[in-house]
Amino acid sequence: MGLSLSRRGLLGLASAGVAAVAVPGCAPGGDAAPVAGAPRGGGRLRAVFSGGGATEVLDPHQTNLYVEIARAKALFDKLADYGSDMAPQPRLAERWEPSADLRTWRITLRAASFHDGRPVRPADVLASFARIVEPGSTRRAKSALSVIDLANSRAIGERTIEFRLKRPYGEFPNALATLGTYIVPGGAPDPAKPVGSGPFRFRSFEPGRSFVAERNPDYWDGAPYIDELHLVISNDEAARVNALLGKQVEYAHDLTPTSARTHEKTVQIHRLPLSNFHGLAMKIDRPPFNRPELRQALFHLVDRDELIRSVLHGSGEVGNDLYGKNYRYYADGLAQRSRDPERAKALVKQAGADGLTIDFDTSDASTGLKEAALAISDQARAVGLNLNVKLGNKDTYWADIAKNGVLASYRSGAMPLESHISQRLLTSSTTNNTQWRRPEFDKLYYDSQSTTDEKRRADLYLRMQEQLYDEGGFLWWGVSDWIVASAPTVQGVDANAPANTLNWARFDKVWIA
Repeated sequence: MGLSLSRRGLLGLASAGVAAVAVPGCAPGGDAAPVAGAPRGGGRLRAVFSGGGATEVLDPHQTNLYVEIARAKALFDKLADYGSDMAPQPRLAERWEPSADLRTWRITLRAASFHDGRPVRPADVLASFARIVEPGSTRRAKSALSVIDLANSRAIGERTIEFRLKRPYGEFPNALATLGTYIVPGGAPDPAKPVGSGPFRFRSFEPGRSFVAERNPDYWDGAPYIDELHLVISNDEAARVNALLGKQVEYAHDLTPTSARTHEKTVQIHRLPLSNFHGLAMKIDRPPFNRPELRQALFHLVDRDELIRSVLHGSGEVGNDLYGKNYRYYADGLAQRSRDPERAKALVKQAGADGLTIDFDTSDASTGLKEAALAISDQARAVGLNLNVKLGNKDTYWADIAKNGVLASYRSGAMPLESHISQRLLTSSTTNNTQWRRPEFDKLYYDSQSTTDEKRRADLYLRMQEQLYDEGGFLWWGVSDWIVASAPTVQGVDANAPANTLNWARFDKVWIA
């Protein structure tokens, strides 16, 4: 029977290899103040995430779900990762250096080894990237890495790689930090016993149930404090909270603001700053959203302030239909949209959609998706649209909406604006969920990466965002903190690390006090 943390019994933890044990200093109803003390070694950390059921993978090049990313970063390393400020930070890459024309980047690897003792070499990096971009691949990082001319890239000695690029790329380190760019020996992960260079070594994995890893004492960035890491699954947010309160786990991922306020005196609440982007995805390549007037109607019908109140319970900021609020290059000078039902009605009629029924996909796969869909459906009725909310399979939701449907609730963690564009909005993007494909938009992006003039690059980003603001398929209505919780005995959780960045879900730096 698959692991299912229910609201009442939280059944299945023991069968997944996670026994329910008392954690000293974590009594329900007690003070949530962290237990003081210097870092100490030993013990295990049990963390609960939402998941994808039997479809979950260990292949680090196929990561899509947050639990898959957490597992991948436990076992593997990338050349770079996003810091808390969204700037790429060197990881397996010790340093990088571009040529003057931005078409050649020289990467020096640090002295690191895989779990089987083999050193990480340039050949492993080149083979890993070749696997990601191989013909027919739909791997998440393919679009970001396709800029590399792998046939003409080469190893220089034992620890240096010279990447030749097909075009200038001023923000190339962002590509190295992209989700799914993990380095594996020989380029191909072993699905039965994956070997990486990360802080933990693989022990066991049951899709949709559990993952167990053990401390890597030889990790290049310092051995983890904890001896064991256990990740378990529940797609029910209340069950994740109850597992933490019941001492069946020490860390719970993705809480609602209501749960955070309710339990902040019992457990530690960590609000990862403004890294949770909430929106809708409209597929612009098919009816009815191939009509720009209908996309614009949705921009004008959504009451963002009401969604902040009702869905985020006041714990967020309104969005302006563009991703990356408060990030570098974000177009904060564009007029803030607010609900304009008369304008929305006129646009609906102009699109020939008055009285139209449109299926609106949503799910319990992530907190707030369903609630936002229901609220927006109510708002749409006032302007002559019937948005038929359909609750999808929470285990396959993200894959389903990528291929099917026309309108879906959407959510994203943090990434630089450049990465959002390259992964989701270029003609070549493999995760282009709105099917936005505009050669003139692509050119603006490529031009932005070809220049070393910072003012020109910022101007090009503004022009791209102006296009998306007017006619894009994403409607980003709000941004909020990402909320996780831990037992008072858990120390070392970085509360300033947005989701998807280096220190988010980084369990090698936590300890049990």
